[in-house]
Amino acid sequence: MMDVNQLWNQYQKTKTAETREMLIEHYIPLVKLVAGRLAIGMPHHVDKEDLISNGFFGLLESLERFDPARGIKFETYAVARIRGSILDSIRAQDWVPSSLRQKARQYESTLADLENRLGRSATDQEIAEANDTTVTELHHLLNKLNASTIIPLEEFAKTETSSNQSLNLSENIEEKEVKDTLAKAIDRLPDKERLVVTLYYYEGLTLKEISVIMKLSEARISQLHTKAVFRMRGALSRIKSSLI
Repeated sequence: MMDVNQLWNQYQKTKTAETREMLIEHYIPLVKLVAGRLAIGMPHHVDKEDLISNGFFGLLESLERFDPARGIKFETYAVARIRGSILDSIRAQDWVPSSLRQKARQYESTLADLENRLGRSATDQEIAEANDTTVTELHHLLNKLNASTIIPLEEFAKTETSSNQSLNLSENIEEKEVKDTLAKAIDRLPDKERLVVTLYYYEGLTLKEISVIMKLSEARISQLHTKAVFRMRGALSRIKSSLI
């Protein structure tokens, strides 16, 4: 079988279905990787195979639109489109109940206001008091919110790997501001939350693998991930409103 560079050369010249199928076969593991990352923390009724199927359409789109002359690796180009295809399918299903969305917005708003006022990361006790609830009830809410946090942070993470080379000066400034704010928000996270974010989003480890490294249960790692996401979303909320 030809190597992938030869396949690309042939596909660019001929665009035959046979060559496309060979490229698809080569890149299917990439779809499975992206789907597996997104499947973490989602409700049990979200089928990983469905995510892979929807990601497959993103791969097809990438094969049709990719231009090697731009000097961008295909994997970098395709990952954003595979992920976008999967996320679009999840949004279409609207699996997050409206009541949970409302609680998530309230929690995010309260947390952002509290930490802006404190100038540091708030403790669970401080967050619970600000939400007029107990720490136990707060943890129960966080467990429910675990599955609702993966999409927003994946969207923020896309700014780290954007392949758009035609941004104007204003957009470049805005993107840099978002990246700087996100970096500062990560630096301000409590130690355990910062480690989870670093291992998950930058080292590519799963929550299960992180639980082994940190010697904590996977449920606890998931909770730390959720708390970190909402802190970071709160830090970005002011910039988001200014960019709209």
